[in-house]
This record gives sequence, structure tokens and C-alpha cells, in this order.
Amino acid sequence: MADVNVFPVVGSEIELMELIRQIGFLPLLDSGIPGFSAEDIVDEDCQYKHLEEGGWDWPLWKWKGPIVQELGCMYGKFFNRKAGFIDREWWPDFCNYRRSLFALPAEGTIEDTILQILRVNGHLLTKELRAACGFEGKGMRSKFDGFLTKLEMATYIVTEDFVYPQDKHGRAFGWGWSLLTTPEILYGRSSKPCPRTPQESFDRMADHLREVLPGATEKQIRKLLG
Repeated sequence: MADVNVFPVVGSEIELMELIRQIGFLPLLDSGIPGFSAEDIVDEDCQYKHLEEGGWDWPLWKWKGPIVQELGCMYGKFFNRKAGFIDREWWPDFCNYRRSLFALPAEGTIEDTILQILRVNGHLLTKELRAACGFEGKGMRSKFDGFLTKLEMATYIVTEDFVYPQDKHGRAFGWGWSLLTTPEILYGRSSKPCPRTPQESFDRMADHLREVLPGATEKQIRKLLG
């Protein structure tokens, strides 16, 4: 079991950005490794809570967009189909390893269609992308989300930002919509390719996580990276 006291308590999005920069990888919610998620690390005041006047507040949830935009990290469902952050320093290795496990979608598949539409448009809200792919009607949302999750796990899609609806007073509300794109569109193709083999990338990341999470088991680390 991982030591839940490994990380300092975080009380602001600036502090969380600094922690992501330091440790490289951070799931948003439960990662399967006790103590290793943003939810576990943030101060009690940053957790989800119901408001007496109605509604809810969740500072951690609201930080996602600013962190992705300002830190320039990658965000998506990377960790066992659950969302989290990856610092750009570690992205080449993570992408190198994951894409060795998940081949580029074959031409004509739904996954290929999703990527082609994103490449043409640059970025789209999840609901816009779903409509463009023809996934409308009962039960189509969850089915489409399954394809998106697979592409995120494979590092072919990332979240660029979050867009929130506004009330009549111009105030944002609700859970927000993911603005999806590809990492190549988001940061361009100018970055040098990873100089390591996929196995070397995995070993580098695993060694790093053993230092970051001294109490985690090998099985937990492999599950996180695989």
C-alpha cells in the first residue's frame, strides 16, 4: 500500500500545478493507490461539498481547466480509464509506451473517424464531436464515450480545456464540457520524438514512480502505466 502521507496537503491550484510539475503524474480521483490522487492530496476546503443555499462547490474540479491551460500539461483518461494529469516532461515517454500498446486506429473505424474529424476542426466539445460522428439518440452517449476513453488511454486524444454554460448573470455553472483535441494539434509536431524504445520509456517511468510512491506495489505501478 502506498504511504498516504507522502505528499504535502495542497490548498490552491498553484500548489497543485507545482506538485504535478514535480511528480510528473497525478490522477484526479481514486487511482487504486491510496493517497495518490489530487482528491486525496487537496485540503478539505477544496473537496466537493453541498452548499446550504443549494447547489454545490468543488474547487478541485474547477482547477482542471486553468491547470491544463497554464501548466501546459496533458489531461485525459490515462490511468486505468480514469482522468489525470501528465506533465509535458513525461509525456513523450508516456505516449511512446502507450502507443506501443494501442496501434493507430485502422482507416474507416469509428476511432479513425473521430480522429479525422478532430484533425479537420482542431478541437471540439465532446457533445459536438459526438454529433459530428452521428452518435445521437438513446444510449449513444455512453457508447461514444467508450470510444473516446479508448483513444485517450492510447494518447491519441487529450483535453485542451473545459467550457461551462453560463446563467443569465454570466456566471459559469454545471460540470462543464471537455474541449477535445489531439496532442499533436495542441502542442504541434515540432517536439523531438522520444529517443527511447517503448520498454525503455516504461522502465524510466516505473523507476520514477517507485521513488514518488515508495509504498506502491509493482502491480499497482504497472496498472497505472499500462
